[in-house]
Amino acid sequence: MKFSDLKTLKFLNFYRWHGGLPVLLPFAGYILFGLANIYLFSLAIKQIPTATAFAVWTAITLILLKIAELTLFNQRISWMEMFFMMLIMAGILGLKIYSIQPK
Repeated sequence: MKFSDLKTLKFLNFYRWHGGLPVLLPFAGYILFGLANIYLFSLAIKQIPTATAFAVWTAITLILLKIAELTLFNQRISWMEMFFMMLIMAGILGLKIYSIQPK
């Protein structure tokens, strides 16, 4: 989606499925998920240090993207990819269990 697609929205076709909704829905979803991301990340950095929270947040994002790729696009996964995703998950658990809690 390009920003120029938003210019095609007119009052007459704004809520029609073949008019404005294919442009409006991804844009609205991007904004809603972005705000949810900011809120949930702010909750995370209250619990654990910021560097740890960012590393965990990025790792979880990578794993969720791989799962979405597998389910939505029917991609295949190799054993090496599975191994490295397990290492990421082990790292997340290790950071959560052994991190020093802020005072």
